[in-house]
Amino acid sequence: MSAHSPHPRALSGGTLVLLVVLSVLGAIIGIQLLTTLGVTANTSITGAIVAMIIARVPLQLFAKYRSIHIQNLAQSVTSAATFGAANSLLMPIALPFMFGRPDLVLPVFIGVSFAMLLDGYMLYRMFDTRVFPASGAWPPGVAAAEAIKAGDSGGRQAVLLVAGVAAGITGTVLGISMSAFGTAFISNIWALSMFGIGLLSRGYSITLTGYDLNAIYMPHGLMIGAGIVALFQVVALIRTKRAENMSEAEVTRDTTSVKHSLGFGAVAYIVLAALLAFGCGLYTEMSLPMLIAFVIYAAFAAFVHELIVGIAAMHSGWFPAFAVALITLLIGMMLGFPQLALVVLCAFAAATGPAFADMGYDLKAGFILRGYGEDPAFEMEGRRQQLIGVMMAFIICIPVVYLSYHAYFSQGLVPPVAKVYITTIQAGIAEGVALKLALWAIPGALIQFIGGTKRQLGVMLSTGLLIPNPLAGWAVLVGIALRLIIMKNWGEKARPSMEVFAAGCIAGDALYSFFGSILKSGVGPKAK
Repeated sequence: MSAHSPHPRALSGGTLVLLVVLSVLGAIIGIQLLTTLGVTANTSITGAIVAMIIARVPLQLFAKYRSIHIQNLAQSVTSAATFGAANSLLMPIALPFMFGRPDLVLPVFIGVSFAMLLDGYMLYRMFDTRVFPASGAWPPGVAAAEAIKAGDSGGRQAVLLVAGVAAGITGTVLGISMSAFGTAFISNIWALSMFGIGLLSRGYSITLTGYDLNAIYMPHGLMIGAGIVALFQVVALIRTKRAENMSEAEVTRDTTSVKHSLGFGAVAYIVLAALLAFGCGLYTEMSLPMLIAFVIYAAFAAFVHELIVGIAAMHSGWFPAFAVALITLLIGMMLGFPQLALVVLCAFAAATGPAFADMGYDLKAGFILRGYGEDPAFEMEGRRQQLIGVMMAFIICIPVVYLSYHAYFSQGLVPPVAKVYITTIQAGIAEGVALKLALWAIPGALIQFIGGTKRQLGVMLSTGLLIPNPLAGWAVLVGIALRLIIMKNWGEKARPSMEVFAAGCIAGDALYSFFGSILKSGVGPKAK
């Protein structure tokens, strides 16, 4: 399909049927994986593969699915449904249930449902701006696009992709994080280097120094400092007429659009936080000044959580949504909010971020498949159709989660991270934690400031420190070393082939992790 042909519509005929089926399946898979394994696999490439397989059925009815743009819609709705159902809906409503307030599941569910929809819409409005440019790495999006392109065109690129997938599967079987390895060939080297250093530091801190960095709140403090500076950097970026090495002509949404988007998001999150506070009856537990402070802080926390998760996802393909929500919770505890308010706060913050990041991956895949924006009208229409498809997937998630959550929760099948949040709330803030967070926030802020907006050194170091996976750190640093060697010897001409192979590694890791998770989790809710 040429760039000048009409873009396939998400809500037309057979395309709509495919997207609805994939949305339901994606939601069910996300719920199952999060409750049984505690993680949510990236199902984006799986959705594209389903469309590719159906397109090979020798019937005219299925021929339209050969379109790479329909396959892009398929992968978009599949991943949106998976992350939306699991991370944005199921995990937040587990908090009031585990806190002993099942009566609050419904008001929290309504609030986080709207937060999820707002989350995805915000990224759509901010994609290809100077804050979240289409030229950013967004590694899972690159992997999905290259898989679809290879399936469509074949040839040398297909061979390279298949070789990358094989390497990704093999490495994952051996315990190597091949998604981290592949990302090293695509993302900003500075950002990924700090990410790798963070992963290694967290993994070997006890062995080398005797200190558990997590126990002394180093990752959390660094992220607080880096996150605050990152927020100021975003504000400064939209206030300046020209960003580093990027003019307004290089993005499709200008500074005015970013300002309007941020203003809209700020107001929307305040309204949602107020509705949640009212719906959960928090006005009965707090004075009016504290209630107002809660609404403002909850909206601010959700907004910053979204931006930090989005920045980390754009640069590394990893987003520490659960960990950043824990930081939000710790600060709320230090501010003195009552326990019920903390439950609502944590649920609201955790619901934002995953849909935001996943939307970025999907729009990046579409951006590549539509020719990197060479036809602006076609590109904008493609994004709009992706938004329609993703919003439909989110809406489908809502009844799927609501009709199934009780069957899981009643058997003790709740997301493991929800137990961490509730345990933290019930235990209370330990003495000295505030001082530790404040002290570690200083170097976090300095590192972020020195690195600047494009490198995001503080956020990426903190992200690595929040993830206990040292093997991923080695994979990142080895990948960066190989990338430098290849570029030194073969130059820019090697970049396209290198990135296709890297995309294959990411895809292989995702496919193996997904199908391995399905086999481990089984089908349907099972009691522990």
